[in-house]
Amino acid sequence: MKTRIEGLVGDVANEMWIGTFHSICVKILRRFIDRIGYQSSFIIFDTQDQRTLIKQCLKELNIDDKLFTDRGVLAEISNSKNEILTPETYLARANGEYRKETIAEVYKLYQKKLKQNNSLDFDDIINFTINILTENPDVLEYYSEKFKYVLVDEYQDTNKAQFTLITLLAARHGNITVVGDNDQGIYSFRGADISNILNFEKDFPGTKIIKLEQNYRSTKNILNAANAVIKNNSKKYEKNLWTEKEDGKLPEFHICDNEYDEASYIVEQIEHLKREEYYKYSDFAILYRMNTQSRSIEEILVRENIPYKIVGGHKFYERKEIKDIIAYLRLIQNTSDNLSLQRIINEPKRGIGKTSLEKIENIATINGISMYDVIKRADEFGLNKVFANSREFINTIEELSNEKDNIKISDLVKQTLNKTGYTKALELEETTQAENRIENLEEFLTVAIEFEEEAAESTLAEFLESITLVSDVDNLEETEDSVTLMTLHSAKGLEFPVVFLVGMEDRNIPKL
Repeated sequence: MKTRIEGLVGDVANEMWIGTFHSICVKILRRFIDRIGYQSSFIIFDTQDQRTLIKQCLKELNIDDKLFTDRGVLAEISNSKNEILTPETYLARANGEYRKETIAEVYKLYQKKLKQNNSLDFDDIINFTINILTENPDVLEYYSEKFKYVLVDEYQDTNKAQFTLITLLAARHGNITVVGDNDQGIYSFRGADISNILNFEKDFPGTKIIKLEQNYRSTKNILNAANAVIKNNSKKYEKNLWTEKEDGKLPEFHICDNEYDEASYIVEQIEHLKREEYYKYSDFAILYRMNTQSRSIEEILVRENIPYKIVGGHKFYERKEIKDIIAYLRLIQNTSDNLSLQRIINEPKRGIGKTSLEKIENIATINGISMYDVIKRADEFGLNKVFANSREFINTIEELSNEKDNIKISDLVKQTLNKTGYTKALELEETTQAENRIENLEEFLTVAIEFEEEAAESTLAEFLESITLVSDVDNLEETEDSVTLMTLHSAKGLEFPVVFLVGMEDRNIPKL
C-alpha cells in the first residue's frame, strides 16, 4: 500500500504513517510507554508466549487447567481487551459468576506478569496507546496535530478499542475517511464490531457516503451470486455491485456424502482443469472455516501426490530452532523477559535444571526482579552451582546487549548463534534433523538481511516487531506451484483463478 501511495503522491508518502493499527501504535509506544511505567525496550508476546504465561498463572493460582484451559482463558481475556475492559472492570461485570470471577483473577495476574517481563500482548498495544493518549493531553495534542487526516481501511473489521483510538486521533480536526463494507464483516469472533460501520454516520455527523459499487475483479455471475446473498441481510447499506467484465462461468454447486467424498471431488476437478484447461497447481485454493477441516483434504492430496501448502499451519516462526533464536534476541533486547530466558537458558545444555529454575523464579518473585538478574547475581542468593554454570551465558548476553545498537542485525544473529554455542551444539548432533535446523537458522539469517535492506537504520526492537506482527498471508510463497489450503478468514483480499469452498453446511459457514 505504501508503495502504491508513493507512486501516486511522490516522496511526501515518506512523511505519512501507513500501517496496521498495531504497527502504528507500537511506534507511539516506543516513544511514550514510559508514561505508564514500562521501559521502551518492551517486547511483544506472540500467541504461544501468551499461552505459556496463562499456564503459569493457572498453576500459580491452583486453578484446574482442565476446567480452565489456557486457550479458553486467553480468548476470554482477549475479548475483554477488545472491549477495553481492565481486570477490575471485567470482575465488576462478573456479577458473582464463578467462571468469570476466576478468569478475572487470572487476568489480573497475567497483566502483572506481563509487566514484570516488560512485555505486551497484541491487545495491549492498542489499549496502552489509548491509555497514554487519554491520560497525557500533551501526547494527544502532538498526534492530533500530526495526523490531521485519518484514513481507515476495512473499517467493518474494527473493534471497540480500534474505534476508540481513531475517535481520539480524529476528534480535533474531524477529518476521517473510512473504507469498508458491512456485508464483508466476518471477524466477529476476533472482536470486530459491525456496529462501528453501521453507526458511522451517527458517530461522525456530516458524513458523506461514496458508494464504490463497480467491481474490477469479479465476473458478472460471481457478483450476481453475491448480490443475491447479501440482499437478505437485515442491516445494510443499499448497494448493487456491478462490473464491466464478462459474464464468466457460473458458480458450481456439488453435494457430497461426507468430507472424504468432498475431498475426492475436489482432487478430480483439480486434475481435470489442470489437464484440460492448463491450470497450474498454484491456481487453486481450497478454503474452509476451521483449520480442522483440512485433514480429510490433506489425506487425499497426499494419496494423489498433489503438492499443497497450508497457510496458517506449522509456520516457519513456530519451529523450535527459530523460536529459540528469537528468544535469545528478545532477551538481548529486554533482559526482563522471563519467558525467553526460561526457554533458552538450557539451549544448549548448561546444567541449570528444573529445580534450579524454580528456585530462581521464586527468588525473582519475592525480590521483584527478573530471573536474569537473579542468575546474574546467583552468588548473592546462595545459588553457587547456578552462578558457576551461567557465567559464560551471562557474559555473552551482556556483551551482545551492549553491542546490539552498534552492529547490523544479521551480524548480531550470527554472533548470537556462535557465542552461545547454539549452532555448535546442533553440529555435534550429526543428525538429519539437526542439519535441517541449521538450514532453518540460515534462512532466518536471510530474513534479517532482507529486513536490513528494507530498513537501512533498523533496530533490534523493530526487527522483533516485524517478526511478531507478521501475518499468515505474509508468508505465502507466490512462486511455489502447489495447491493452497487456508481458512476463509486468511484468504480475505486474495485472488485465485479457481476456488473451492468446502463445508458449506448450515451452522458452519453462517458462523462467520
